[in-house]
Amino acid sequence: MKFDASLVVLILVFAAVFTAGQAAFGLLTVATQKRKMNTRLKVAERVDGVSALVMELRKQRGLNANGEKGGRLRWLSDLIVSSGVRYDPKKWTGYVMIAAVVGGMGLAIVTKNPMMFIVGAPVAGIGGPIMYLKFMTGKRAKQLGFQLPQALEIIVRSLEAGHPVPTAINLVGREMADPIGSEFGMAADEIAYGATMEQAIERMAERCQHPDIDLFAATVRLQASTGGNLTGLLKLNAGTVRERHKMRLKIKAASSEGRASAMILTSAPFCAMAFIMISSPHFYGDVIHEPVVKYGLAILGFWMFVGNMVMRRMIDMRL
Repeated sequence: MKFDASLVVLILVFAAVFTAGQAAFGLLTVATQKRKMNTRLKVAERVDGVSALVMELRKQRGLNANGEKGGRLRWLSDLIVSSGVRYDPKKWTGYVMIAAVVGGMGLAIVTKNPMMFIVGAPVAGIGGPIMYLKFMTGKRAKQLGFQLPQALEIIVRSLEAGHPVPTAINLVGREMADPIGSEFGMAADEIAYGATMEQAIERMAERCQHPDIDLFAATVRLQASTGGNLTGLLKLNAGTVRERHKMRLKIKAASSEGRASAMILTSAPFCAMAFIMISSPHFYGDVIHEPVVKYGLAILGFWMFVGNMVMRRMIDMRL
């Protein structure tokens, strides 16, 4: 049997390229993970002392010196803090202005009406950042729910090894990735700054706005007021959080058909209209200015909105 030398060379080249790609991917993944884990530690390297660290972390989260949220527009303050996005008023003002200009100009160009800039600018400048904050809040909440049982198990093992509670909380802040690592790290820094454990955990629950974190804070308050074995309570807490997470995944799987149907039924009319406008622009173009067509499209859009709200209520199951 004859071997083709060129084929062997090609196989070796492919193996070398594949191995190099795997190595590069592994290094990139490890570097990204380390960068995520060291977000709070990088802040600690730039400041001196626990006091400066606590103040800087609170400032980045949009909190005042006492760790409390702003009094005005409390809902917006809650949204900013729970999203975990770094709070920088100057940059945010610039982003809002850019979004307003781009949104207003885009709507004016699409509608060919310069007056629509007045409508598009506030919608894009206000609605765009709020939608982004809501998206980041939802994404962060999912990560918190997934990481919390692991954090509680680290605390339990640390307590079983004989470490005090503040040390166990600080261990989570050093070893776990964001967002749970930064949250427990801030709690550990506040404890070192002079707050009690109950106060630090309560502030963490207020920052996160997550039901599982609220359950953890309630467990700590219960143990502080009535006594008992904190390790056993945290074990039960971790098991409860895991079961709740599994139930959420089961609910998501059970409602996946309804969500897919909602997306298809919502997007189908717009896709069909876009295809018709591209293939035959005069199909709607000749009658789009008629009052009957305008009112009919408005009524259809309203009923689609109502249908989407009904389907959302059917599939939105909270635990």
